[in-house]
Amino acid sequence: MTQQAQRTQQMQQAQQAQQAQEAQRVQETQQAQQMQQMQQTWQTQGAQEAQQVQEAQLQTAVRPVSPHAPAPPHAPGGIRRWPKSFADRLTAPLPGLRAFARFAREGALRPRPDGLADIQRLPYDPGPLPRVDAGTVAVTWAGHASWVLRVGGLTVLTDPVWSRKILGTPARVTPVGVAWSALPRVDAVVISHNHYDHLDAPTLRRLPRDTPVFVPAGLGRWFTRRRFSRVTELDWWEGAELGGVRFDFVPAHHWSKRSLLDTCRTLWGGWLLTDARGQRVYFAGDTGYGHWFERIGARYPGIDLALLPIGAYDPRWWLSDVHCDPEEAVRAAIDLGARRMAPMHWGTFLLSAEPVLEPLTRVRTAWEKAGLDREDLWDLPVGASRVLAA
Repeated sequence: MTQQAQRTQQMQQAQQAQQAQEAQRVQETQQAQQMQQMQQTWQTQGAQEAQQVQEAQLQTAVRPVSPHAPAPPHAPGGIRRWPKSFADRLTAPLPGLRAFARFAREGALRPRPDGLADIQRLPYDPGPLPRVDAGTVAVTWAGHASWVLRVGGLTVLTDPVWSRKILGTPARVTPVGVAWSALPRVDAVVISHNHYDHLDAPTLRRLPRDTPVFVPAGLGRWFTRRRFSRVTELDWWEGAELGGVRFDFVPAHHWSKRSLLDTCRTLWGGWLLTDARGQRVYFAGDTGYGHWFERIGARYPGIDLALLPIGAYDPRWWLSDVHCDPEEAVRAAIDLGARRMAPMHWGTFLLSAEPVLEPLTRVRTAWEKAGLDREDLWDLPVGASRVLAA
């Protein structure tokens, strides 16, 4: 090959190499542009998806509630999905083996004989239910935690126990204050928790199965298994409405258990009932004393009447976390900002060791020491009623 031909061949090879490099650069640029476009597309899609997710979360989330505003009401009825346990709601640990051993050793389960001497003096004065209209609030104490509430034109039973005896306790020491046959049509029932002295199957069997029942989270299936058809389960700070009356479920310092294997499987709490005029009754159910009362009072101001437990408190080392004593009940009424207090959860079943009349005498003394108006302490006999002045 001549020298001229070699130079020509080298120039052609160089030109081809340059063209190949240029083609590679073009290809790389195109690929980079494509990648950039794809990234922009992914980012746009991701942002859109994130926005859609955020909007969906905002639509489905429980919106924060200000300390002075109840949450929007839930539609009555329907069984919901709940956690398997509500043990994280306990405000104090449940007793351990050492506490049970001490309890068994001391045997302080019932009052001593001298503490039983006043059983005949327990206040019992049944009378007819007061006549009311839709604007009147009236309460009648049937005994223990069972009340006949007349609010907003509805008749509501709280923790109805009309049985003479419940599991694990002696027979009641005062009769039921209201004969079942004397009740008007029951428009609703509220249950605070599943302990036997608050959830009584024989009593509930007397009710029509279409009676609206408001229960704590997780307890609905107990009722649906018994063919109740209008069961509303609520979590703390949730509410529902029936016939113009709002039912709000609120926290309590307590626990739940009905069998060996269901400790804290259902929730516990109290109820606020508010009529269309804003008249408000608080039913505490079973509870110890603690921070929840101030928070309830802040969120539901203007409580006209607080139904608070004052019995089943001795021994304190065993029961203080879950049952108020009389002095604590008065403090709870003050924390709630309640205008009036009606004691309950005493003088019916012998659940603890204090003398049978002691809760009444102590709550009266505590009320006086707090400087509260004596007329605002509705220490009713079993079977008695009071009407809330408009």
